Amino acid sequence: MSDDLIDVPARHKFNLDRLHIFLHDKLPGFRCNKGKLRIHQFKHGQSNPTFLISTDAGQEYVLRKQPSGELLYGAHRVDREFKIMTALFSVNFPVPRPLCLCTNNDVIGASFYVMERVRGRIFRQAAFPGVSPDERRLLYKSLVETLAHLHSINWKLLGLKGYGGRSKKSYCERQVTVWSSNYRMSCIDGEPANEMEVLMDWLPRNIPDQPHPICIVHGDYRPENVIFHPTEPKVIAVLDWELSTLGHPLSDLAHLCMIYLPLPNELTVHSVPGAPTEAALTGWYSEIARIPHPIPNWPYFRALACFRMAAIAQGVYARGLHGNASSSFTDRFKHVVRPLAKTGCSFFDPRFVANYPFPSYLESGKFSQRGRQILAQVKEFMDDYIYPAEKEVYEYVSKPENTWTIPPIIEELKDKARMAGLWNLFLSGVSGLSQFEYAPMAEEMGRCPFASEVFNCNAPDTGNMEVLYLYGNHEQKEKWLQPLLNGKIRSCFSMSEPDVASSDASNMQCTITRVGNEYEVNGIKWWSSGAGDPRCKVAIVMGVTNPNADRLKRHSMIIVSLDTPGVKKIRPLSVFGYLDAPHGHYEINYDHVRVPAGNLILGEGRGFEIAQGRLGPGRIHHCMRSIGVAERTLDLMCSRALSREAFGKKLVHQQTVRTSIAESRLEIDQCRLLVLHTAAAVDTLGPKKARKQIAAIKVVAPRMACSVIDRAIQLHGALGVSQDSPLAHWYVYARSLRIADGPDIVHLETVTKEELKAKL
Repeated sequence: MSDDLIDVPARHKFNLDRLHIFLHDKLPGFRCNKGKLRIHQFKHGQSNPTFLISTDAGQEYVLRKQPSGELLYGAHRVDREFKIMTALFSVNFPVPRPLCLCTNNDVIGASFYVMERVRGRIFRQAAFPGVSPDERRLLYKSLVETLAHLHSINWKLLGLKGYGGRSKKSYCERQVTVWSSNYRMSCIDGEPANEMEVLMDWLPRNIPDQPHPICIVHGDYRPENVIFHPTEPKVIAVLDWELSTLGHPLSDLAHLCMIYLPLPNELTVHSVPGAPTEAALTGWYSEIARIPHPIPNWPYFRALACFRMAAIAQGVYARGLHGNASSSFTDRFKHVVRPLAKTGCSFFDPRFVANYPFPSYLESGKFSQRGRQILAQVKEFMDDYIYPAEKEVYEYVSKPENTWTIPPIIEELKDKARMAGLWNLFLSGVSGLSQFEYAPMAEEMGRCPFASEVFNCNAPDTGNMEVLYLYGNHEQKEKWLQPLLNGKIRSCFSMSEPDVASSDASNMQCTITRVGNEYEVNGIKWWSSGAGDPRCKVAIVMGVTNPNADRLKRHSMIIVSLDTPGVKKIRPLSVFGYLDAPHGHYEINYDHVRVPAGNLILGEGRGFEIAQGRLGPGRIHHCMRSIGVAERTLDLMCSRALSREAFGKKLVHQQTVRTSIAESRLEIDQCRLLVLHTAAAVDTLGPKKARKQIAAIKVVAPRMACSVIDRAIQLHGALGVSQDSPLAHWYVYARSLRIADGPDIVHLETVTKEELKAKL
């Protein structure tokens, strides 16, 4: 017997001999010897009981009937289900083939209908457990596409006039009236909950007056009520049409989006890899249905969906008390009514605190609706294009002959991102996004090493573009900034030097000397990140212009085209054995390099001033990317723990493994909050006044990433340090960040100075 099937409970049993006679007479092709009809009940569902009918000839049918006992007026109309399914099947909408209807209670004691059995996958949890993130995303897309298809069907041509009832009230008015009545009749053990009273008062007074074409609505559209193809990510049948009617399509969409609320717990899809955000899912629907996004009056329909679900839950609980519910697990529904109603109220009344699954920072006033929408688009782009391209990129760069060349797919993806408007998001003056809003986008990009470049948000170009945008003159912007913003060229930043402790930037010995209308640059720089890229055309070089000036006024920054005579790339520098090709980190000799005086940025002695403006936002980006790496590492850790077995049990059941997962989650979330706090400080105070916060995250984020990745490597064993896993490369990235933007000890000293300064 399938896990979905149970023996028929006594309260749902009926006369099989009468059913056999009916099926023999009404069902073409039915074959079964007398007394050989077998029946089992599907254990899920809280409405009309549903059964699997099997014959000794191997035929299988599904029977759906009204529950026994006293029913609410107009509820459990299986004849309406049969009618709508018959109409939809005629136009090839994915429903099981309806076969016959019986409204004679003498057969099995209630009205019923029979349909073909559709074999496929039914997910009882909205998170679609057991599938890959890529497939999970495609399953959601098919779910949305099928819903939009339903709403596009011309119901008039299907003879469904009057299917929505004869009331002159609008759909929303009818819904509020019907569910208010049903709820009150179901409150058999007490008075209505206060939150439900609030909803029953607010909803009818705030019905949107924006007209919308009437369409077929399912009424209970959610993952559990569809069957997916056995192996492909597509819907092949939509079930449970009991609540279907003619009405407003957004009610279906809002009901589907109940999966983003935390109650009941099994509905939640928050933070599930591959699952779209609510903004992404509604964006898909809006695009297909050709309606505006963000969706007008969306809070109203969210509140209405919560109200309906709360009323349904109360009804299920009441039927359980009466003994005529389909399922025996009805007590739990009593406990979700008030939380659902409270969440519904929160969509229009701030006094009600919604237990909403989005991180709190996404709901704060600092994170705009536009920011949420762009973040959803970034997530969608990552799922649709970035992750599927990883294998191709890694295979390309692993071939020795391709070491310093660019995978062609990178440029293709850049064109897609540019066309989608997901371009230069890091630069507030161009994108209109604050650092606080961009931070979670950088986290998403950090989940894949090459993703930032696809969005033209990759270091060191981001820092160099910030310098040119903030401090460059018109000519510098025209010649260098614009090509960088267009993604036509790449750049590098030459600051560190091999012969001095570059952690103290005032030690730099490279000279920038004025010679007439030019400056001459002399010195060896190393760790010029990005210089190995064949598209890297320009460097910003930091050097001494006046050795006799104040310590922090000696240095300047100047633009050097890498094809200038005297620029010599000496060698690429490896990081723990990795060349980081085709990006690369080069040692470069600037040997009597002459550039126009107009290439000097801002003026002589302004180098440290520029550096401070440059490094604030850039460090936030690095830290958020580190969080993205850590999040993806935790995904791998969990997958490994759930799939690998040692010493007679799955790794996930080993206490040390469970502790590692928990510690990683705590560290990631703590780090994220600190980085977001810093982003907000940079937005409101500026990089200079946020020095302490910037220094703090530069220590905390790479340490956190190293810690999480190290645990994952340990869990993966030898695989974790091999080329067959990304963990080794991710660890190198995280560990090098503890040096790349300055060593930990320097940042800790900054924190100490700022802390003591505040106490004096």
